[in-house]
Amino acid sequence: MKSIWNTLYDEACRIQNDRTLSAYIEAGGTACALLSAKGNIYTGVCIDACCSLGICAERNAIFQMITNGEQEIQKILTLMPDGSCAMPCGACRELMVQLMPHTYQNIEIMADIKNQKTVSLEELTPHWWITSH
Repeated sequence: MKSIWNTLYDEACRIQNDRTLSAYIEAGGTACALLSAKGNIYTGVCIDACCSLGICAERNAIFQMITNGEQEIQKILTLMPDGSCAMPCGACRELMVQLMPHTYQNIEIMADIKNQKTVSLEELTPHWWITSH
């Protein structure tokens, strides 16, 4: 039986499609799939604009989840162009912390799909500003 991580990886692979949308915007080089607390999978791709108004794949997937009425993340996987997994950037970490201020620590992040190694958001943000309030 396929693990949920493999399902998330497959979903990220399915939507990853690196392409140029215009002379100023590229999309799809990085893809993300997340598992919500209700068991639904949401996906997103990065959109890179020369004016810095783009969006990371993780935030795109999170906004898809929010658009569909949910706000709790269980697991998140970011797929890089080479097929490896990556950690969310600071802006994406900040969004997850603010979205789930009391439970963000439990969000699991895929670090290495080949070896099925995960880390928690708490491990990536051990002394985040929001926890001091």
